[in-house]
Order: sequence, then C-alpha cells, then structure tokens
Amino acid sequence: MAMFKVDAMQSWSGPSVPLLPGRGPQLRLYDSADRQVRPVTPGATATMYVCGITPYDATHLGHAATYLTFDLVHRLWLDAGHNVHYVQNVTDVDDPLFERAQRDGIGWRELADRETELFREDMAALRVLPPHDYVAATEAVAEVIEVVEKLLASGAAYVVEDSRYPDVYFRADATAQFGYESGYDRDTMLALFGERGGDPERTGKSDPLDALLWQAERPGEPSWTSPFGRGRPGWHVECAAIALSRIGTDLDIQGGGSDLIFPHHEFSAAHAESVTGERRFARHYVHAGMIGWDGHKMSKSLGNLVLVSGLRSQGVDPSVIRAGLFAGHYRDDRFWSQAVLEEAQDRLRRWRNATSLAAAPDAVDVVARVRRYLADDLDTPKVIAALDGWATDALSYGGHDSTAGQTVAAAVDALLGIQL
Repeated sequence: MAMFKVDAMQSWSGPSVPLLPGRGPQLRLYDSADRQVRPVTPGATATMYVCGITPYDATHLGHAATYLTFDLVHRLWLDAGHNVHYVQNVTDVDDPLFERAQRDGIGWRELADRETELFREDMAALRVLPPHDYVAATEAVAEVIEVVEKLLASGAAYVVEDSRYPDVYFRADATAQFGYESGYDRDTMLALFGERGGDPERTGKSDPLDALLWQAERPGEPSWTSPFGRGRPGWHVECAAIALSRIGTDLDIQGGGSDLIFPHHEFSAAHAESVTGERRFARHYVHAGMIGWDGHKMSKSLGNLVLVSGLRSQGVDPSVIRAGLFAGHYRDDRFWSQAVLEEAQDRLRRWRNATSLAAAPDAVDVVARVRRYLADDLDTPKVIAALDGWATDALSYGGHDSTAGQTVAAAVDALLGIQL
C-alpha cells in the first residue's frame, strides 16, 4: 500500500548485540485476540508495530516494562536470524499534552520535544534496541489524511453534522469482525471507551462507540489543512496510518500495554482493515501487563510514579531495572518495590561474580534453557531461575570451563539486554 511518508524524527543509539552460536526454538507468544499462546511465524523480515508515548511526562516503569517486553521479542528475532522492521510512534499532538503544557505554562511543542528527548535517553540507558522507524504523529498528518479520505469514500466514516465542529468519525460497525481483538461485550466497550479517551456522549454520532478520526480545528490548538477542513488526527488512526505506510499489511505483531487493547488497538486495527480489506491487521496482538508501586496502582494522579530517569539519577544500574522487571512475567500485572530493586541488585552481583570466575560449569545447557524459556511466551521468571542456578553452582563449586563465564555473559547480553 503506497502512501506519502516522511521520516524526520530520530530514535536513539542502540547497543551492539553479541552474535551467539546456534539457534533457539521458534518463538511462541500469547495472542490477545485468540486468547492462547501461538507460534509467531515471520518471514525473513519480522515486522512489529508498538505504540509509543504521549510525551507529556517522563518515562515511568510501566512504560519501561512495555518496551522491554518488545525488546525481548526484537532480540529473539535477531537471535533466530531474522531482519527486524520495528516501528514505533510518538503521539505528539493530543489533549493530555495540551492540558499539561497549559498547566505548566509552556508551549505544547516545547513540552513534547523535551519529554521525547528524555524518553530517548531512558531507552538508550536501558539498552532497548531502537525502532527502524520512529515517527511522530505530527510527521504523519498527510498519511492520516489519506486514510481518512479512503474511509470516507468507502462509507466507513462520516462527518458529524455540526456547523461549529464538523469532526470525522469511524463507524464501529464498519468491519464485521469489530471486537475480535478484545473480545469485550458492548457494555464493557462503552465503559472503557469513556475512560480511555473516547467520547460516547458526543452528540451527532451514529453510535456512541464511533471513534474520532479527524478533530476539526479548535481555538488555540494546532491544526492542518485537509479536504474535510482544518483539524488534527485522532489517536487510533494515527497508529493505523503509520503502520500501513511503514510496514503495510504484512504485520507480525501489534504491541503495547494491556490498557491499549480497547479502544486503541481494537480501533487502529479496524481502521487498517477497513482500508485494506484484510480480515486481520496483525497476526499477533501482544500486550504487556501493568506495573504498580508497592502494592498500589501507579498513576500520575496518585503521585507515586517511579520514573526511569529518577532511578538513574539515584545511581541505579539500568541492568538492575531490566532484571527487576524481568522477575515477573510480562503479561502479569505486578508491583515494583524497594524489595524488588534490592533483589535485582543482589542477583546481578551474583551473576557478575559467577561470570567473572576463571573457570565455571559448562554453559551450553543453561544458554539452551534461556533460549527455550524465552521462546515460550517470554518466560523470564524461568530464565532467571536457570541463571540463578548456574551462578549458584559456579560460586559454590567452580567448574572446568574457562570460557563458560564469557559465554553466559554474552547470552545474557544478547537475549536479555543485561550487561554482566
């Protein structure tokens, strides 16, 4: 599908990834739409679209857990010999950004640029492999307009008859399969739609669930010229347009946090399917769980966000952050705490001591187990247990292999992104 595109925004510098001998088993991941773990079956080039940040605040551990999840996928694909075409967006034009900028008395563009740069710094520090395409919503307006034009032409979208704000909406029933990704009933959809950026009460819509595609120009907000009037992109269509223009219909994974399953991922998939006529936007829909703090939900309103930049400023090794988040399974909602941090610090100290020994137990079996556990729906708790066991044996009994420590360290670096 050929569409206009421009790439101006840069991602971040990625670390080098050691090349390991051999290959691991085929990756299997839980698919949110099918509600089961299935093999991931990419071609020579594996493709992945992961929703990025809305840059109105600093990167917290919930963000980090999500991007570390897909960093593992990226690393496993590289280890399996695939090229990887990874695309990530930045929603740098949206209501939360405008509201925060107004609250803080700065321009929305200044705020977006500042927080996007901090996000890049955090991702580089965490040794997250950068996306091939890192695209701001403001760079993709022409692509969004093209998608909206096609949706209007096909009848999948309509203009609200409102002389003041003629917004463009997508019909939730435009595709027969709408709802397959989340599996939610209509009442659940309506509740989540209202909680997560939707506008079910908007008058003039055909259905309360219909989603905004193009918001007509409002006073004091940025806007762009389009065939349907000046305005700006809706949230969901932004991701559909960027994914279609950078990857096309051959998408192996659409990913993000579990809070994006509905409405964001359900609608972005439906937008793309309406344009292309495909039954399914992505072969796999993969979602990471939420991170809380010390037994409580982590949120800006509660003021208990744990920021990656904050931990780094305290001198916390970014590899410790990775190890602490990997202690739980990526799909589980889980908590960060001082105890989790200290356990991760102790764990890395043991692993580093073990891999620095002049001789250690043979590494072939533990590397094979790490690959096997990661290939089984990214089972990092089993990976950590396997490495803990190897490190305990090495520190307690030594070994006869002078290269084992280097082999394990290279595998942990390549597959987990943790430096030992």
